[in-house]
Amino acid sequence: MKTEQKTQSSFINEQQIAEAMASASNKDDSHVRDVLTKARQLHGLELDEVAVLTSITDPQLLHELFETARYVKETIYGRRLVLFAPLYISNLCSNECLYCAFRARSKAITRRALNQDEIRREIEILVAEGHKRTLLVAGESYPKEGFSYILKSIETIYSVKLGNGEIRRVNVNIAPLTSDEFRQLKDAHIGTYQLFQETYHRQTYRQVHLAGKKIDYDWRVTAMDRAMEAGIDDVGIGVLFGLCDWRFEILAMMQHIRHLEAEFGVGPHTISVPRLEPAAGSEMSIHPPRPVSDFDFRKIVAILRLAVPYTGIIMTTRENPEMRRDTFALGVSQISAGSKTNPGGYAEGKEILNQAQFALGDHRSLDEVIYDITQLGYIPSFCTACYRLGRTGEDFMDLAKPGLIKEHCQPNALSTYLEYLLDYASPQTRQAGERLIEQALQQMDTLTRRRTEAMLQKVRTGKRDVYC
Repeated sequence: MKTEQKTQSSFINEQQIAEAMASASNKDDSHVRDVLTKARQLHGLELDEVAVLTSITDPQLLHELFETARYVKETIYGRRLVLFAPLYISNLCSNECLYCAFRARSKAITRRALNQDEIRREIEILVAEGHKRTLLVAGESYPKEGFSYILKSIETIYSVKLGNGEIRRVNVNIAPLTSDEFRQLKDAHIGTYQLFQETYHRQTYRQVHLAGKKIDYDWRVTAMDRAMEAGIDDVGIGVLFGLCDWRFEILAMMQHIRHLEAEFGVGPHTISVPRLEPAAGSEMSIHPPRPVSDFDFRKIVAILRLAVPYTGIIMTTRENPEMRRDTFALGVSQISAGSKTNPGGYAEGKEILNQAQFALGDHRSLDEVIYDITQLGYIPSFCTACYRLGRTGEDFMDLAKPGLIKEHCQPNALSTYLEYLLDYASPQTRQAGERLIEQALQQMDTLTRRRTEAMLQKVRTGKRDVYC
């Protein structure tokens, strides 16, 4: 039952999760293969089926899991990868989270909140590099002006025009809001509202959140209800892997997803999969309570791709280039590139550890990442068409599930990719990219190819922001 401002939750059922995990440990190989066969139908999986996949240890079954994830990823998304950059505008925070550099009592970092001129300069740098999407991130406390600081910052980001470039979509990762504040955020024309529960395990949540509004588990876990009630139909969820048993976390995440689907007809648009990384002043970040191995991390990505096949999976620059490459084929569909996690980091031209939220694993520039993606045969995409055309929430899923969204995604990906190649790419990247575009065109059916070639011709003759 929806309410005007939902603040209490009952949809995370720890007993049900424990029973599913216990039952999964008794399943034989044939049962695992039955689940993988079902996953290939692209309808997603239920809680008990996801639990079965978390129990896989046999190398052959693991290989079959990865192959199934690769099939599902490429069937739905093809070879495209969406790129974005985070924009940290503030590291002010009133919470005491033991794993985070921004925690209120930490003396290990220098506090900073960017003013609007500084935000504008950060965006000018990102636009000059070729970015079209950004994720606004702020610590969970604002300067004296309060929530209006966020709204002004979004307006500033959208106002920047530099040559052929601009930010066409602002996603937002900020503290949970009231229903009225979410309505204001929607009116600011954001793309996705993103918020991580960090851990769905209540006892662990209490142990790692010691003070501040974030200690209220229910206020945080019901934020997506308030956002969607306010009309924001694209939301992004995630957990911080390393705080609790990863198997519990993805099963609890499934419960959260099913709750949103039951209440609002659509689940999250994206799922992020951050692992705990070293953060200034945080002993917990250096020695995670439940560390996730590279082996298990790959399993997490593959399992999520099968469980919620039409949901985007985001991989950030927390991970090193090798891990990022490995997970492209297993289900990742969006990545950050050229990131800085300290306010003002782009203008500074470097990561400043005593201002950053966590240490980065991938320090390459946007152009270097795009060249690498291109060499791997993936199509970098800066597309934001769906958000301008209203293909969000249920409307997006209505196109995605029968496979119709691909008629738009690949042409739009190639159009934005060509924009990047013409306006920003190094000669090496442009040469490699032109070859990849030609290969992609050759693989299209006749009708899609003609439409795509017409769009690309418009870009070559100077038009920008061409989409269908």
